[in-house]
Amino acid sequence: MSLIRVLSAIVAIAIALGMIILGGWYFTFGIGILVFLGQLEYFRLVRAKGIEPAAKTTLVVSQLLLIIATIAPNLTDAMFPLAGTAICFYLLFQPKMATIADISSSILGLFYGGYLPSYWVRLRVSLPNSINWSNLPFNGYWPDSWTDPSQFPYALTLTFLVMACIWAADIGAYTMGKIFGRTRLSQISPKKTVEGAIFGVVGSLVIAELGAWYLSLPFWQLSGLLLGILIGITSLLGDLTESMMKRDAGVKDSGQLIPGHGGILDRTDSYVFTAPLVYYFVTLLLPLLAHYKK
Repeated sequence: MSLIRVLSAIVAIAIALGMIILGGWYFTFGIGILVFLGQLEYFRLVRAKGIEPAAKTTLVVSQLLLIIATIAPNLTDAMFPLAGTAICFYLLFQPKMATIADISSSILGLFYGGYLPSYWVRLRVSLPNSINWSNLPFNGYWPDSWTDPSQFPYALTLTFLVMACIWAADIGAYTMGKIFGRTRLSQISPKKTVEGAIFGVVGSLVIAELGAWYLSLPFWQLSGLLLGILIGITSLLGDLTESMMKRDAGVKDSGQLIPGHGGILDRTDSYVFTAPLVYYFVTLLLPLLAHYKK
């Protein structure tokens, strides 16, 4: 692994940790930058196929989704069809008649690049029934003490747990796939193996079990099992989805923004589908398990 790749990874991890800890509008702003840059890469992939999406409109309404997710999370789902309507309205009144591909790629850009990432904001910033501890401007938070993690906000600890599961899945799949990988997982990504995928899910599962025990989740053994499998599989699906788009566009990397790593989408693909499912795991399934535990 090259020095530039290691340094880029260290900087990226430091920024990500800072965003997660600060929360509030700091986290939303950081996610907004990632969404903006990621959608730029996505639309470059789309244009490589000769498609003309409503890129500017999609970029704007996606940022509005993140803002709504911060100040009025219950309205975020209602905002999504309104944003899609705005995109279609723009395309319908262009001098050049829009195609089905133009419309569908624009809506996918909104869904994949804007709506799904908004769940990270809801998970860290506006999680229901979670106390939003704030001791900084713009609803930010900074721990008074680092010696007692049990005093951290629940949303912060949960977000850290989800991120750690994704990192464990990525590391497990990469390292163990290199060592034990023999069976190709999919033609979409020839380097990925079944063995690597299994170790990735196992890595996520181990971290999730530890996190479920630490957070005292209801039926923590079962909660950790389900959470680990959920994150392990969805992070893999996110990776494969982005690989499919790159293969169809005929490019190796989505961009060159991160030295030694490629583009934003190359580094965040594992996170796209994870947050929505984890959000509903926490807000729907865990309360149900807690009810049966009583």
